[in-house]
Amino acid sequence: MTELIAYQLEDGIATFTLNNGKVNAISPDVVAAFNAALDRAEQDRAVVIITGQPGILSGGYDLKVMTSGPENAIALVASGSTLSRRLLAHPFPIIIACPGHAIAKGAFLLLSADYRIGVEGPFNIGLNEVQIGMTMHHAGIELARDRLRRADFQRSVINAEMFTPQGALNAGFFDKVVPVEELMPTALAVAAQLKKINMTAHRNTKLKVRKGLLDALDNAILLDQHHSL
Repeated sequence: MTELIAYQLEDGIATFTLNNGKVNAISPDVVAAFNAALDRAEQDRAVVIITGQPGILSGGYDLKVMTSGPENAIALVASGSTLSRRLLAHPFPIIIACPGHAIAKGAFLLLSADYRIGVEGPFNIGLNEVQIGMTMHHAGIELARDRLRRADFQRSVINAEMFTPQGALNAGFFDKVVPVEELMPTALAVAAQLKKINMTAHRNTKLKVRKGLLDALDNAILLDQHHSL
């Protein structure tokens, strides 16, 4: 497995650890590594935990790629949105253990998982696209609309508001916030509990519950490929 995402399988739980520089930027190679890790986890029939480095899950898309030309930016956003769709429809549970900041695509990863755990501390969680001069893409809007509370969706997407971990819990980015030292033990405990559910029922129910969102994302990804960001 590529070093951009370390893969560790133990007792039916696959842990993906993102490691791409100090902000864990989401590049084309990272998206490819995510897809390879998901392929492997599916073969292993494993519950998935996604985490990052101390203090950060991800700061978002690789700015070098995003500023290298509109075609490259559009292609990266499309591949990232397709990854989010895949995470949402993955046949086994996906947990994110967020060790700190989660900004832009980092926050969208949170919105693409089944269970999200954050940590206490001076961390920023949110969607800063408008703040950095990027009109929010259609797929991002649909994902945020579905997963965030209504008022927080407006504040997050339109105002580019950053949330504290507790604020992110209230908004819908997280399901639980714990002290830093409890992050991985909590994620492993959640994974152990999720291992007990019927995976066929989980997959089929997930696809039923998220059908509207998945269909909206399919349409949004196509729209984003024909519009500048």
